[in-house]
Amino acid sequence: MSRVNYVWNRARRLCFGPQTGALILLFVVLPLSSCLVGPNYKRPAVNTPSEFRGGPANSEEASLADLPWWDLFNDDHLKQLVKNALANNYDIGIAATRVEQAREVAAQARAQYFPAVNYTTHISGGKNQFLQSPDAGFSGVQGFLLGVASASWEADLWGRIRRLNEAAKADYLAATNVRRGVMLSVVSDVSSAYFQLLGLRRQLEISRQSAQSFGEMRTLFTQRMQGGVSSELPVSRASANEAVALAQIAELEREIALTENQIDILLGNNPGPIEVKRALLEDSVPPQVPTGLPSALLERRPDVLSAEQNIRAANAQIGVAAAAYFPQIGLTTFFGKLSTPLEEITSGRTNAWSSALNVTGPIFQGGRLKAQKRQLVAAWEQAKLQYQQTVLNAFADVSNALISREKYDIIRAEQSNAVASYVQAFRLASMRYDQGFSSYFEILEAQQLLFPAQQALAQTELNRRLVIVQLYKSLGGGWNLTDEQFKAASLPSRSGAANP
Repeated sequence: MSRVNYVWNRARRLCFGPQTGALILLFVVLPLSSCLVGPNYKRPAVNTPSEFRGGPANSEEASLADLPWWDLFNDDHLKQLVKNALANNYDIGIAATRVEQAREVAAQARAQYFPAVNYTTHISGGKNQFLQSPDAGFSGVQGFLLGVASASWEADLWGRIRRLNEAAKADYLAATNVRRGVMLSVVSDVSSAYFQLLGLRRQLEISRQSAQSFGEMRTLFTQRMQGGVSSELPVSRASANEAVALAQIAELEREIALTENQIDILLGNNPGPIEVKRALLEDSVPPQVPTGLPSALLERRPDVLSAEQNIRAANAQIGVAAAAYFPQIGLTTFFGKLSTPLEEITSGRTNAWSSALNVTGPIFQGGRLKAQKRQLVAAWEQAKLQYQQTVLNAFADVSNALISREKYDIIRAEQSNAVASYVQAFRLASMRYDQGFSSYFEILEAQQLLFPAQQALAQTELNRRLVIVQLYKSLGGGWNLTDEQFKAASLPSRSGAANP
């Protein structure tokens, strides 16, 4: 039993020795745990313009981004497509799992505030052994029992754990804003692809009209050639124009199929046709689109909010590195039973307990701690620059959309005039040709100029709708909705809201 006595004597010295005074010291220093090393977070300064370039001179607080996305469109079919995409899109699902990962990482950091409690059990029996090791000092068959519950806790004297929690919470909020950004991008991508599909079908309609018109001219020139009043040259020119139009039809059909596949992927479906219940020109474009104040963009754009949380996390990590210079103070304790032989388990002599105060800290690290802190300071500087660049890009996105919207209106007006003039020129050329006052060249030239102008006008009509979607995304549309409302379209439409 000499080995057991040695173990017990050592346990008693540990329990009732100088550690008792150390525990008293621990409760004395605990009130000092409000100390928090490292810099406190402060949002970096950005050069915020007083108004958006291309926007109204006197911006108001009202913004297009205040509208829920379902009020942005006047197309029930498109609304249903967007709603299905928000429910089934894989990118949103991936972003949601990243949020869950960040949430659990934050929970792990929060757990460090509390004591860690563990247990250990060991039961063995044998002859000439002690703790499963051969030992001639213990003759005969005997058993051994160890049952201990232990606890350890770190006093957050310098704020290391609080900084870790601050960083973990910031990472969680950054992931949450990334998910919101993905949701907004899905709304924008589905809407843009849908309008592109409408635009492509409008262009396909124009190309089919063009091919039919060139085919009719080819038939007319062929009849005149067979009647001996014309040559083969106009027939060849009309045939070439018809072939070009037919080739363009095939190209547009290809682009339509690819756009439908794109929408299906956004909806989480296998590739297939997409039903369209209206034409491009049936959707009106709002005459006015309020943008709100540029300063509000910092509180609404998901990518800006996420970039700011990245700075906060990097800032907190500097505090963690600063705390590494100071000693870590912890409390450890255990209580349980330690008995050999087993029949003495009920004896009070088998009780085992201990409490201890641990203090650990660096003396010489060869510059490792300093280099680690400098690395984190550089990471903070990188996060700050990325935030400022994100803000700058956000202002540019809104300005680009506003300028494009204004210019597209001018382009559309001029292209409409051009198309009307080409229609009149084609009508007059046809009349002159029928009356024998002009050659085939005039009528073919009028056709060749009319149909590209119609295609260009259709593209501009498409762009005028796409730029509204772009502006809504650039302004952080739907920022005032919860994630559940954003995905479920659970709010009623706002009365008096302008529908694009």
